[in-house]
Amino acid sequence: MQTYPHLLAPLDLGHVTLPNRVLMGSMHTGLEETKDWNRVAEFYAARARGGVGLMVTGGMAPNREGGVFPGAAGLFTPDDIANHRIVTDRVHGDGGRIAMQILHAGRYAYSPECVAPSAIKSPISPFRPKELDEAGIEKQIADIATAAARAREAGYDGIEVMGSEGYFLNQFLVTHTNKRTDGWGGSYDNRMRLPIEVVRRVRAAVGADFIVIYRLSMIDLIPDGSTWAEVVTLARAIETAGASILNTGIGWHEARIPTIATSVPRRAFSWVTKKLMGEVGIPVVTSNRINTPEVAEAVLADGCADMVSMARPFLADADFVAKAQAGRAAQIAPCIACNQACLDHTFAGKLSSCLVNPRACHETELPIIAAETPHRVAVVGAGPAGLAAALTAAERGHAVTLFDRAGRIGGQLNMARVIPGKEEFHGLVEWYETMVAARGVTLRLNCDATPDDLTGFDDIIIATGVLPRDPAIPGQDGPNVVNYIDVLRHGAAVGDRVALIGAGGIGFDVAEFLTQAGESPTLNLDEWLAEWGVADPAAQRGGIAPEGPQPEKPARQVTLVQRKAEKLGKRLGKTTGWIHRATLAMKGVTMIGGVNYERIDARGLHVTFGEDRRDPTCIEVDTIVLCAGQVSERGLADQLRERGIAHHVIGGADVAAELDAKRAIDQGVRLAATL
Repeated sequence: MQTYPHLLAPLDLGHVTLPNRVLMGSMHTGLEETKDWNRVAEFYAARARGGVGLMVTGGMAPNREGGVFPGAAGLFTPDDIANHRIVTDRVHGDGGRIAMQILHAGRYAYSPECVAPSAIKSPISPFRPKELDEAGIEKQIADIATAAARAREAGYDGIEVMGSEGYFLNQFLVTHTNKRTDGWGGSYDNRMRLPIEVVRRVRAAVGADFIVIYRLSMIDLIPDGSTWAEVVTLARAIETAGASILNTGIGWHEARIPTIATSVPRRAFSWVTKKLMGEVGIPVVTSNRINTPEVAEAVLADGCADMVSMARPFLADADFVAKAQAGRAAQIAPCIACNQACLDHTFAGKLSSCLVNPRACHETELPIIAAETPHRVAVVGAGPAGLAAALTAAERGHAVTLFDRAGRIGGQLNMARVIPGKEEFHGLVEWYETMVAARGVTLRLNCDATPDDLTGFDDIIIATGVLPRDPAIPGQDGPNVVNYIDVLRHGAAVGDRVALIGAGGIGFDVAEFLTQAGESPTLNLDEWLAEWGVADPAAQRGGIAPEGPQPEKPARQVTLVQRKAEKLGKRLGKTTGWIHRATLAMKGVTMIGGVNYERIDARGLHVTFGEDRRDPTCIEVDTIVLCAGQVSERGLADQLRERGIAHHVIGGADVAAELDAKRAIDQGVRLAATL
């Protein structure tokens, strides 16, 4: 009997049968823009070998004005078609199926050439779009249909029409962005004409034996979004126009409600897709925050969809499906929905990858090859950098011993996972524990390694991490002062009124930890929906609750202060920083920048402002928590250097920069790949 009978069941689409119910959702990786088609092909081929039922590429522009940014990839020339054929041939050679997403950005395009139903600027793009006339609309339809035909010529098994997330077709659907008074605006019948005509023309261009997926916005999460009746009406019309599959889109990119970040509960929106089941006769796909076979199986077993879309989990582990099929689900590298190396990179114009798996999108550049001569390798420090180095070295055939002074592996990850909204880090630490055992790494815990412990090893890797930076504030040795490690790791007592010194990632994490009363909303869907003001779209247009966000009362009164005279949280992740700022704002956290720390006494934290140290103020609190950055822990590395013993230094021991697990893991993998 299969462990995941729903997830691994075949899906008959008529002209083709998919081997399972797993869709690898579209991701903008930036690979196509590199023009290295062998690299693009290997990325998708690796996922094909990993057993995914159907893949969807990142969005390909149907024309120049529709590209997400200038120079966005598309199928514009015979050379483009030939290059994409390299990808599809490789995928088919490895037993996979792949569809190309056609994405017209509309007003979201980062280009002065952008077009839209109305000349209304997006809050996430600097350019005001040009309002299309009748001929302009016809050009967009024709270009999308042409892109679909070219996709078939390039060997794709299907296409996905991007009609959600606030992109071009979605912009025609709602009065929020469509102010037209002609036949493409006004009534809903007029507003939905464009996506219906696009699907009809696409189907005519590709024929009957070709997969056509339509990505439909099930809940817009913006003011004046679609009603549920409109969503159902459009879904039925799209089916009639010729779609093979309806995929789920959740929220517009400009929505002020998180939809895929780690603080969003798992399968948080599967209930929305379930509402569409039975309303159409074609398969329905659900998506968003589904990251394990167990969650995916439960979604399907609950009747929420016919198929499950997972995107970032296939960055974390290309072999997700194969491992599930083989009964090795515990060895699936988990997507923790951090966005740090995927979406943050995308929106910064960089090539995507994965915090957990730095080889994602770097398969050809960062091969893991068996070592010709196995070495004895010592790794000191079982945090993210040390674990990445140890596992990669062991994968290559080296004999690895991993030392750590703590009684459990994980290092700083063990602090991250106690933060409300970062519960996914539990699974990451558990995965590391599984893989350390599976790869035969020798563990020496509760061992504060010395140079003598490291004799006899061929390679020594120091990954001893960081120590809290000393801000040297007079009075900081008082009984009302603790540091972030005391709070997160040792459960230090904290009063009802708290000042946090330092507003980087750690300061924000500690603020969320100290303001949360009771269970984390990430573990309680109803509470999370209320906290962010999400309503049933059948009751409220766009799924926006009229009463707005309703967060729980904070557990403490927290003040977050920093020396820099800039917006607090400015340097947090590009796609998640706003979520952390909004969360603390909802919890009533006071944020103060541009301060000088003068002294601490029994009353609280005394500060002044500016270079002239004006406006002396006492922030009266019960407890002050030091979150003022880190310094590298290089004690052992310095001892080795003094003895002339060769070694490598990685992670926080190399560079102390917040708790940067992305850089630490990448550094560990890359070093171990060269030993």
